[in-house]
Amino acid sequence: MTTSTSTEPLDVLVVGAGYAGLYQLDKLRKLGHKVHVYESADGLGGVWYWNCYPGARTDSLGPMYQFGAEELWRDWNFSELYPTWSEVRDYFHYMDEKLGLSKDISFSTEVKAAKFDEDRRRWSVEVLDKSTGETRTVLTRHLVLCTGFGSKPYTPDFPGLDTFEGEAYHTARWPQDREVSLAGRRIGVIGNGASGVQVMQESAKVAEHVTLFQRTPMFALPMRQKPMSDDENARDKHTYAERMSGRLNHFGGLDFDFIPRSALDDSDEERRATYERLWAEGGFKPWLGTYNDMFFNPETNKTFYEFWREKTRARIDKPELWELLAPTEPPHPWGVKRPSLEQNYYDLFNQDNVGIVDLRSNAIESITPKGVRTADGVEHELDLLVFATGFDAVSGGITAIDICNAKGESFADTWKHGVHTALGAATTGFPNLMFVYGPQSPSAFCNGPTAAEAQGQWVVEFIDHLQKNNLTRVEATPEAEQRWQEQIDEIAAPALFSEAKSWYMGANIPGKKVQLLMYPGGLPAYLANVNESAANGYPEFALA
Repeated sequence: MTTSTSTEPLDVLVVGAGYAGLYQLDKLRKLGHKVHVYESADGLGGVWYWNCYPGARTDSLGPMYQFGAEELWRDWNFSELYPTWSEVRDYFHYMDEKLGLSKDISFSTEVKAAKFDEDRRRWSVEVLDKSTGETRTVLTRHLVLCTGFGSKPYTPDFPGLDTFEGEAYHTARWPQDREVSLAGRRIGVIGNGASGVQVMQESAKVAEHVTLFQRTPMFALPMRQKPMSDDENARDKHTYAERMSGRLNHFGGLDFDFIPRSALDDSDEERRATYERLWAEGGFKPWLGTYNDMFFNPETNKTFYEFWREKTRARIDKPELWELLAPTEPPHPWGVKRPSLEQNYYDLFNQDNVGIVDLRSNAIESITPKGVRTADGVEHELDLLVFATGFDAVSGGITAIDICNAKGESFADTWKHGVHTALGAATTGFPNLMFVYGPQSPSAFCNGPTAAEAQGQWVVEFIDHLQKNNLTRVEATPEAEQRWQEQIDEIAAPALFSEAKSWYMGANIPGKKVQLLMYPGGLPAYLANVNESAANGYPEFALA
């Protein structure tokens, strides 16, 4: 392995070439700053480079799952209402052609470490070119981390995992260079978040047998998928400008919002009619377009869960599976774990080639050379094992990098007992370092492209302000972190999110502090905070 040092420092080094990183690159470059992006994957897309497993697709509407600039959406069409991973990749390549992004991106280059030099007020960043094995050091004034919420996959440490003789893949590390056949195979899927649901739907079409190993039932919603013709896209484009601008005013950064009243303000008939309408529209409408007390009032929450359970059980022909897939009493309030969108997920369990193992009563004992052994002594023989076991979400991509300040203090250590930030963008003790779509920002509570633009624009303007005013050091203050935490706690205290062991709370990772990882006030409230900060000269930060 050889090493070298880049002599000409950057103004901004960005980590990650997903939506957030590309927005930073495009906007900062247009303002005249010297910017470069480092991306560990071989191509654009962030999570949409890695997510190429069978059935992978967005669960935001295609029209909303893109940037808001007309120069980008005017000539781009998705062929389905909810596009596949390959079409999202195509969209990134289209953006690249429009904006000339790749010339300032180093692909297949992993950011391994960063250390702050207090004397020079710069970050010294170690990057590894994975294609050559060369390590080099890059100097930058500002380090902006755009690692996303799903860049560090998590696979539980099952005994015997390395003994399995078949093929085994995490959905977020599916082979890029070849097709993995599902046809005629015995497939096991561990986990049933979005990727588990999608893999199950594809596997059940062609597999000899597919077994879902389920810990907690997924409360999925109907996707209402459909193809989009050129004519339909053209008609839809007339609404884009208004919908794109309006999404900044909606909690989840989408083109709809909560109903501004309690479910209990309506009669039983009115409430049922509302739920039926939302159900027919599908997508995330029943989740983020429902009554505004759904995640605060247990009685309201119960009314929708009972509606969901009725709709779901009607599709499952085997009553003995009702308690596993749509239980009488939910294990947690509805919607406080992220729902997935499904096309025929619940119908699969009517097929003879689909089975389910309840891990709550029959845990995985070990992975064997032939498959999965459960606590009842049964060995489930498999040819292909799929880990749909999620991520060290939101913070994991940041702490995976060996980041140290001038005192030698590790970023991972400072978050060891819980994340702490100012405005969901920076952490005390680590100057000239910001993150977009990270902890305590709207991140996973918000449509990805919208969050990348909305929070990203504030970061761009902040860095531009620093550069133009020759301010070479910026650091979040402890007081600002405390105020931000207090605001998050105040909003979250009456909510129901803490009643579920979800990745929203970091509860899926052993040893990780259980805390709400996202800002729970919604995108408009978040933007009000950061815009107030900008208007008042960024008082949350010490500038020098």
